[in-house]
Amino acid sequence: MTLLNDPRTRRRRAAVAAACTGLLAALLTAVPAAATPDPGDGPAAERKVSSGAQAEVRDAIADGEIPGQDEIVHSDNVEHLTNIPKDVLPGTNSDLAFQGRYAFSGNYDGFRIFDISNPKSPKTVSQVLCPGSQNDISVSGDLLFLSTDSSRSDSSCNSTTQPATEKSSWEGMKVFDISDKKNPKYVAAVETACGSHTHTLVPERKNVYVYVSSYSPSATYPDCQPPHDGISVIKVPRKAPERAAIVNFPVLFPGEGPDGGGNPGSPTNPGVSKTTGCHDITVLPEKDLAAGACMGDGILFSIKDPENPKVIDQVQDNVNFAFWHSATFNQKANKVVFTDELGGGGAATCNAAIGPNRGADGIYDIVGKGDKRKLVFRSYYKIPRYQADTENCVAHNGSLIPVKGKDLMVQAWYQGGVSVWDFTDSSKPKEIAYFERGPLSTTTMQTGGSWSAYYYNGYIYSNDISKGFDVLKLSDRRTDPAKRVHLRELNVQTQPDYFD
Repeated sequence: MTLLNDPRTRRRRAAVAAACTGLLAALLTAVPAAATPDPGDGPAAERKVSSGAQAEVRDAIADGEIPGQDEIVHSDNVEHLTNIPKDVLPGTNSDLAFQGRYAFSGNYDGFRIFDISNPKSPKTVSQVLCPGSQNDISVSGDLLFLSTDSSRSDSSCNSTTQPATEKSSWEGMKVFDISDKKNPKYVAAVETACGSHTHTLVPERKNVYVYVSSYSPSATYPDCQPPHDGISVIKVPRKAPERAAIVNFPVLFPGEGPDGGGNPGSPTNPGVSKTTGCHDITVLPEKDLAAGACMGDGILFSIKDPENPKVIDQVQDNVNFAFWHSATFNQKANKVVFTDELGGGGAATCNAAIGPNRGADGIYDIVGKGDKRKLVFRSYYKIPRYQADTENCVAHNGSLIPVKGKDLMVQAWYQGGVSVWDFTDSSKPKEIAYFERGPLSTTTMQTGGSWSAYYYNGYIYSNDISKGFDVLKLSDRRTDPAKRVHLRELNVQTQPDYFD
């Protein structure tokens, strides 16, 4: 176990920074890769690192500066209750959703349902084979939603890979009936432009609206043409999900020319992604508000009319943000945490060379009222522990920990592990707990680590890309009040009013 105040959390030799100089230059001058590892139907390829970097990793482990290969370390206020390895679905583990006593785990090969009645011993209820990266997952009532963002031969769960240049190829949203958790049934599919990398639910009593985020169009893709400067809005009737259909494609970045009005990216803004859609959207239905992380832009918009979202403010950070990846509101809706997925989730960016402001979270205050609200930058947050140059590490998916009067968050950092941090003071965020494993390899870059880490009904659940499903118990006077908050359902990108 590693103590939270262990001095080695920031102690690395200067040689480490020198060894990373080449990587830093590449990340700063190249447009980032796809926002999340997207190996399609196969595992992400391993990449060998230099002999010098390998030696640095070995020395850092020997000196106790980083955990050993696969070694688990954590702060004293975190207990690792269990790990459930992957089973019949060997693909990349992705996002998580929750409902009652169930956790729903996305995987590039399908999804898995756990009974988490006993968090120390989750039980598998069912596993559904339905390949199609990245299988971003959410639930609402008796319906489960699954994103497909790899080009497939058709919309079935028996489909195979097929080039996006072929008109017959399919990507989009799938809908399942989960009224029987032991036997989910596939009930609907909706093809969307450029597929569905992620999606966000705006649930109503009779219908569920689905905001579909996708990006990277090409003139060679018949179903994914540029500029692709908006999102697909799908309406799903709860009692007739087979009638699910697209009802709008609102343009979020209006502008002249073939590229729309989003961030132009390189060469105008070197190292910044060109905006050709959104990566992820988080909604706060109780406030009729949404925040979009859209490649080169962060946006705030109104969802009073869920079929016609309206942009309120648009911001860019062309100095330190490479790829706006996801967003999280605080409970009062006067702050947003945006993440920057520098290097597309497949690079080692938690090191001295990259520094504390890139591949980090950006904390923004929301000032003003109504349609005149503005996003105002306050500070960056990044985990305070350097990682090996064989570890992919960057800001990724997280959720609020519901404590009144405080802004607390748990967040995944791939092989950087799980971080719990406090941003009550927007200008001075600080880590208060962590959990991580040592590198998967000391000789090659292998994609792994925590994809999503969320707080649900008293526990932290983490979906590790390669290691499986982890359950953590957090015991700390600052976070303990959250144990009294119990939800019937949680899709993190549809933030609840925790105290209603």
